Amino acid sequence: MTDFLQIVANKFDFYKTITPILKKGVEASGVNQIIDLASGGGGGWMKLGDHVREEMPDVKVLLTDCYPNISAFEETVSKNPKLFSYEEKSVNALDVPDDLKGLRTQFLSFHHFKSDDAKQIVQNAVNAGSPIAVFEAQKRSFSDFLKFFFSPINVLILTPFIKPFKFGRIFFTYLIPLVPLFTWWDGLVSVLRTYSTKELNELIESLENSNSFEWEVSFVKNGAIKIYYLLGIPKP
Repeated sequence: MTDFLQIVANKFDFYKTITPILKKGVEASGVNQIIDLASGGGGGWMKLGDHVREEMPDVKVLLTDCYPNISAFEETVSKNPKLFSYEEKSVNALDVPDDLKGLRTQFLSFHHFKSDDAKQIVQNAVNAGSPIAVFEAQKRSFSDFLKFFFSPINVLILTPFIKPFKFGRIFFTYLIPLVPLFTWWDGLVSVLRTYSTKELNELIESLENSNSFEWEVSFVKNGAIKIYYLLGIPKP
């Protein structure tokens, strides 16, 4: 399923228009590093990494996760070792180690956290004086629910183009279609769990020392694709 999500993000260049947001956060951090939290396999960064390198040639991206997928991290790093590295130890997005400095990012993972935990993720960034940027590719709407309702068709179409070839992927896509089923369920639940603009603004207002940061809750467009984001940067 993560292979499918990665090829969609890279093939359709989902994050092409978010580079200015990342640049703003990196500059505010004073460190040429992005700390990617809840990275999963990290594969969604491949195409975005090209845009980041063009805009910020010296920046580095550190992949982290509470349950690090080391083999997937190694695969991502091998494709662009000048840009990517990874943390072998578990990194909890709710309590990021003090020695990890830079812009904190989350891609398509913030909705997995319950409201108290989501608040703690942002509060932890504020406490550390660390910029944070959270990105989602869906919102809680009927149109997005309908879009993800038909996602299994895309899985069936795109799976033959995913490299490297894995027999298990073919087996669990076409013979026993667990991957389409899980992708369908994950997409629908993600739509229902994604925080609305109102909820994100309420989260910000509930933070301690929230006025020490500048906040943006908005979206950017890449053709028909909308990427929704929350950006918090410390005030000068």
